[in-house]
Amino acid sequence: MPSEITHDEHDDIVYPSAIPFILVHLACFGAIWSGVTWPAVLICVTLYWLRIFAIGAGYHRLFSHRAYKTSRAFRLFLAILAQSTMQKSVLWWASKHRHHHLYSDTELDVHSPRHTGFLYSHVGWIFAHRHDTFDESTVADLMRYPELRWLHKYQLLPGVVLALLCFLAAGWSGLFVGFFWSTVLVYHGTFCINSLAHVSGRKRYVTGDDSRNNWLLAVFTMGEGWHNNHHAFQSSVRQGFRWWEIDPTFYILKALSWVGVIWDMRSPPEQILRNEQKLGVMVINRSAAQLASHFNADGIAQSIASALHGPELAALRENLSRAHDRTAEVLATMHLPNMPTREEIAAKAKAMFAKTRSMEEISDRAYELLLAAVGPRLVATIENRPQSAS
Repeated sequence: MPSEITHDEHDDIVYPSAIPFILVHLACFGAIWSGVTWPAVLICVTLYWLRIFAIGAGYHRLFSHRAYKTSRAFRLFLAILAQSTMQKSVLWWASKHRHHHLYSDTELDVHSPRHTGFLYSHVGWIFAHRHDTFDESTVADLMRYPELRWLHKYQLLPGVVLALLCFLAAGWSGLFVGFFWSTVLVYHGTFCINSLAHVSGRKRYVTGDDSRNNWLLAVFTMGEGWHNNHHAFQSSVRQGFRWWEIDPTFYILKALSWVGVIWDMRSPPEQILRNEQKLGVMVINRSAAQLASHFNADGIAQSIASALHGPELAALRENLSRAHDRTAEVLATMHLPNMPTREEIAAKAKAMFAKTRSMEEISDRAYELLLAAVGPRLVATIENRPQSAS
């Protein structure tokens, strides 16, 4: 398990490794000098859709989540095409993405708008020094392919070759407009899933994180915008779960399965499609922590102490002093003023979360977490009050 990080570790966004990224953006202005030709525009549009497909079908659904199987040759083709986007190697990308799902929107997430801000989650995290390397154990299934290790060693090669081909096909305009424009567009189309899809959109499923379905992102990323669906069942080759949720990446993969290029496509169970699945312990705990955080433990402790006087306060002080590290258990047996009830927490849960069979478990766990947070604060508040107040 990686060591915990602090929020101030990304104390700047301008890292040395960001310089090539910035230069790629600046190269787009080369079109002012070269002009914008129709062949170059055609190359730009074609390369955008071709490579955004490679990111979704290759880097994401195949290499990161193993949502389907394919031949070694087609796997290599997708890896080369995806790596031509210059988003680092397939091994690096898959490793970081698997880590993201393991710790999604917790303090250990590599790119969470909740903890590190929108800009850092969108692009800044990529250039942080600690992300230069990746944990090989998280992609052991991919490390056994020498061709993928070779691509990792020469991770810029596919992009450089593609840039040269664009120049040969349409001159300087082909390079600046065809290659650099499409590369920057693919950059930000991909990055919006890390940032915007955790900020804006709708949540059909309780996933323990901030993932959302965003139809506009789905259009520009060929289906990747159905992000809350994806977090509900990560290994699905299909991310648009409803018939009206457009997912062109899935449609193309489905067509490829008809001619035998890919097979063993994984789909979400009917129980998930109907949103009737029981949530896992990790999702329940994360959701409960999010729910409990909406109640001010410090304020609750202060209001409880202020509402009690004389014998009541003395009795509470005595009970808590005997409880030691079991204050939550003691508080659970008492009827205290201004302490949110289970029913109030359950009502808040229904307002916060999408419908789920596990709502009661989330509410109960949030109640336990709130008691655990209020207990020590209440002890400190009472101990700091003069004895005469009782």
